Amino acid sequence: MPAIIEPPPEPGAPLPPLWKRLAWFAGIAAASTTVVAVVAYAMKAVLPSH
Repeated sequence: MPAIIEPPPEPGAPLPPLWKRLAWFAGIAAASTTVVAVVAYAMKAVLPSH
C-alpha cells in the first residue's frame, strides 16, 4: 500500500522552486479567504437582522 502522506524531506535536500512554493501559498490564501467569506455570508443569511 503506498504512503498517503509523504515524509518530511531529508536534511540538506533542495527546496522546490520558488514559483511552486509561492503558488501553494497563493492557493491556500485564496482558498481560506473564500471559505471565510462563504461562512460569513451564510451566517449573515441565517442570523436575524436588527
